[in-house]
Amino acid sequence: MSISLFSPITLRSTTVRNRLWIAPMCQYSVLAEDGVPTDWHLVHLGSLARGGAGMVIAEATGVSPEGRISPRDTGIWNDEQVAAWRPITEFIRSQGAVAGIQLGHAGRKASTAPGWGTDAGGTVPEQDGGWQPVAPSAHAFPGYSTPSALDAAGIDKVVDDFATAARRSVDAGFEAVEIHAAHGYLLHQFLSPLSNERTDEYGGSLENRARLTMRVIGAIRDAVGDDTLVLLRVSGTDWLEGGWDVEQTATLAGWARDAGVDLVDVSSGGVLPARIEVGPGYQVGLAAHVREATGMPVSAVGLITEPDQAQAILDEGSADVVQIARESLRDPHFPIRAALALGATDVPMPPQYERALPRR
Repeated sequence: MSISLFSPITLRSTTVRNRLWIAPMCQYSVLAEDGVPTDWHLVHLGSLARGGAGMVIAEATGVSPEGRISPRDTGIWNDEQVAAWRPITEFIRSQGAVAGIQLGHAGRKASTAPGWGTDAGGTVPEQDGGWQPVAPSAHAFPGYSTPSALDAAGIDKVVDDFATAARRSVDAGFEAVEIHAAHGYLLHQFLSPLSNERTDEYGGSLENRARLTMRVIGAIRDAVGDDTLVLLRVSGTDWLEGGWDVEQTATLAGWARDAGVDLVDVSSGGVLPARIEVGPGYQVGLAAHVREATGMPVSAVGLITEPDQAQAILDEGSADVVQIARESLRDPHFPIRAALALGATDVPMPPQYERALPRR
């Protein structure tokens, strides 16, 4: 039976085998703190590709050393890192999946303690391997150190770092690059009026607050050429009064479409602590709004844990792609299980595992 969740989707010249993708998930596993991906990343990302996903997007990867969320994040600012990514992308592709990478700069949420393996919290001090974070304005995220406000030269460097990282990503074998403009990291910090108090051309109006994101989009599209997919991850809302919201998100998405973005991945929150009523598919409505307002492809994320739930999102026209994260950690073969549960005829299963298919 033809199941839309397991039908291909073509963006530019790239056809992705199905519409069930793996969202980026920080692993905090570069214990050498040099940004070079390790065997952990090969096995982690490779298992998700083997599990049947259409696209596997590697974790938020620093476009510069100071852009990392934590000292243990992956990076793509030098040749050693590119070389280490290549066997990972080659294996992902060998399993029939598209290899994507999320490029990010954490801004005022940089130089923070990794998500596991330490009792420390907040900002990592410089004497312990941390660094001075930067932001649109010199205002700290609660519990973190005060960042330095970026000047014009610093902003230009951010744009250049994203473009160079995108070129390196293509050299490393990635077929899609996702720009991280969500979850309270640097680009989102510029977008949200709750974190951007600038009075120059990068602050105030929506057009000004979006200027850095749009410059990054343009620089990356120029850097990777016409064939590589460019995705944009955004927070659809800050969940706070006076903050970034879904209407501004839709406007930004339209501008991004015109600048060469192929798909918008709609998440939410992160710029400041907020009370969020979390439940199954709680962010899907944000993706649906952007899709309806712009007519461009979008992906939905957020507590999507069941095959029927994922299929219903597509059936309702809320999104073109569904991305899963934590559920794939619990079950790296969730796409295979979903295909079997939904009765899809084309189960994305490696031939080595086909003996495990249920007998018809």
